[in-house]
Amino acid sequence: MSTIDTKTVKHVAYLVRLGISEEEAQTFSGQFSSIIDYFNMLNEVDTENVPPASDIANAENVLREDVVKPSMSREEFLKNAPKSERGYVKVPTVLGDE
Repeated sequence: MSTIDTKTVKHVAYLVRLGISEEEAQTFSGQFSSIIDYFNMLNEVDTENVPPASDIANAENVLREDVVKPSMSREEFLKNAPKSERGYVKVPTVLGDE
């Protein structure tokens, strides 16, 4: 039986910049542990003689030809960006020291 403790839940919430309360962390801990336990139970099923089902719907990709079309200029595009710098859209830093 695998368990996901509240410390792990809080760490994952921090990584995705999601603020959660202690009560929510406890709730999610139980829910995530139940999901992991269910997948572990599925791993115990004997699938030795079951052929793989790679495409059960027999779907076929419908592709179109690539067509070059004019697009807006960089300057016009950057007018719509909240912040820009040296011809690029400027976004908050997402990687760095924790």
